[in-house]
Amino acid sequence: MRTYRQDAKTLELPWPFTGRSEELERVRAALTGGRPGIVVTGPAGHGKTRLITEAVRGLDHARVTGTPEARDLPLAAFAHLLPDTVSLHRAVRALSGVRVLVVDDAQLLDETSAALLHQLAVHGRTRLIVAAVDGVPAPGAVSRLWTGELLPRLPLGPLPPEDTARLLAGAALDPLTVRRLHQACRGDLRLLRDLLTALTEATRPTLLPSPALTGVAAPTPVPGAAFAGSGAPTSAVGAAFEGAGVPMSGVGAAFEGAGVLTTAAGAALAPSKSLAQLPGAGLVGAGRLESVAGTGEWAWRGPLPVTPAVRERLAPVLERSGPGERDILDRLAFAEPLPLPLDELDEVELEALERLEADGLIDVGEQGAVTLAHPLYGTVLRATAGRLRARRLGRTAPAYGPALDTERHALVRHMERLDVRPLPTPVGEWLVAHDAPLPARYAETRARFARLRGELREAAAWAREGLRSTPSDDGCRGELRLAEGGPDEPAGPDDVHARYAAVRLGQPGRVAGLLPDGSVLARHADALARADGPALDRAAEALAERGFTLYAAEAYAQAARTHRDPSAARRSRTRAVALARRCQGANTPALAGLVLGELTARQRQIVTLAAAGLSNREIAEKLTLSVRTVGNHLYGAYTRLGTGDRTALPWLLDGSDRETA
Repeated sequence: MRTYRQDAKTLELPWPFTGRSEELERVRAALTGGRPGIVVTGPAGHGKTRLITEAVRGLDHARVTGTPEARDLPLAAFAHLLPDTVSLHRAVRALSGVRVLVVDDAQLLDETSAALLHQLAVHGRTRLIVAAVDGVPAPGAVSRLWTGELLPRLPLGPLPPEDTARLLAGAALDPLTVRRLHQACRGDLRLLRDLLTALTEATRPTLLPSPALTGVAAPTPVPGAAFAGSGAPTSAVGAAFEGAGVPMSGVGAAFEGAGVLTTAAGAALAPSKSLAQLPGAGLVGAGRLESVAGTGEWAWRGPLPVTPAVRERLAPVLERSGPGERDILDRLAFAEPLPLPLDELDEVELEALERLEADGLIDVGEQGAVTLAHPLYGTVLRATAGRLRARRLGRTAPAYGPALDTERHALVRHMERLDVRPLPTPVGEWLVAHDAPLPARYAETRARFARLRGELREAAAWAREGLRSTPSDDGCRGELRLAEGGPDEPAGPDDVHARYAAVRLGQPGRVAGLLPDGSVLARHADALARADGPALDRAAEALAERGFTLYAAEAYAQAARTHRDPSAARRSRTRAVALARRCQGANTPALAGLVLGELTARQRQIVTLAAAGLSNREIAEKLTLSVRTVGNHLYGAYTRLGTGDRTALPWLLDGSDRETA
């Protein structure tokens, strides 16, 4: 028996920097030439500080940070850089010799510090890299940095799903858990860490040998170690789950009092027993991480563990004490969306709804349906309701069978139309999250839909979910084999994708006239047969628009080999690489040997080290080169690879080892 424990020393490691390549280049560019600096804005926890830290690494710089405790103390944030008693004019002169000044949490600066910062920007002798949180009051002198066009502004959006997956790679989580965490956090990286920490603490895993794990690498014992030392506080948990616009906490929700139970897909359901009574689908309790047999990964099952940190983060919801407010929130937690019958509401209820909406705790849709603004609110409200209250409030929750069928039929219809753009499917995701049995037929459809989108690891995960309840299901077994790279089945009379496989292999003549006329698949086959690079680019763009990410990457790769114009080939290659990075480790013949073969031996050597995470300076020391020489080689490699994205290098290098791009 082996027992794993988190090493306390790992808490000192830095947060792994992932993605943000374009944003990083913009911040670095603001530090060159005669540029005055930049302001980075975004919601709390989106990685502003980490981005700036990466940008100024290796540069001489000073740093100040605004804090709530010191926002009423003049120049408190600058105290370590200034004499004890100093006027604003002398403070400007004293700091004019600082080449680069990083100002974090500028919205928390006191008015005098904000004025000093503004004056430094006006004088222009010090390059300023400023981070400020969106949506909260800030001193006027701070907001005028960008509204007055003294400094350019860089709004920081959330990490895309593929970068979130890379950030979580060290945690050995299954792809459906990664997806759930990404959607729950909305780009809040501190919340991401806190959620995983809470789940890890609730699980306290001890790895025991079992036949299911024989021959499989042991899963990471403490998934939270992936975030060790991030510098993010562990007392901030709470955000929202964007299920394609459908709240996760309202899966199969009831329009209470309307007599009809409906799902997000619009299927009418008959009243049934509460979901709280379904096996493994308790609405009350703590979530946990479970080992996924045969994969070496962990899956999040059940609701969010309600830790003290979670309660602190969601205090605006849990501590509502106005007349009728908590009752409305609890009812929404168990049966959202609820209708808004204005004629039937008394004055107390209407005022409570208005207060909750004004405070951003509920949303009122165009059709009058009321939902919680943050679906994790529902998770915590249900978990803190108590069992008796949960039984009473949850008794109107519907059976999920008809809703699940509605979702499956919608997926099938879209696949038949050669359209696999994302669809809201909250019922299936809710059942997986709460460890309820998933019908094999539904799981097979979800796996096929994900595979056609190029989300291969998610496709395999959906297939395994179906096999959990029906281990012998041939459909799920087949999808699992295809997702893991097994050979395709012979093309059936109605399987257009099996026939299209010949086009992906570069043999369009084999299926001439066998693909649907005028379809995007037929256009791809025709362009490839004519060796028409621009037409292949157009086909790839059309494939990407319809959600076929892997197919689009392959079409762009074929275009890169077909173009006679080197610049056009590089553009196609860039697009192929960008799309293939989103395909969760896809390894197909069309992507083989796409780019790295064009590099010189020295470029390949430097790219290998850069992909391993070494900085230019570290590479220079290792190879006994100058930092400038390393930079020049990387620039030449970027030009040949058709990308300026350093974060793409690990993917490219891994692909080279597999003889893929």
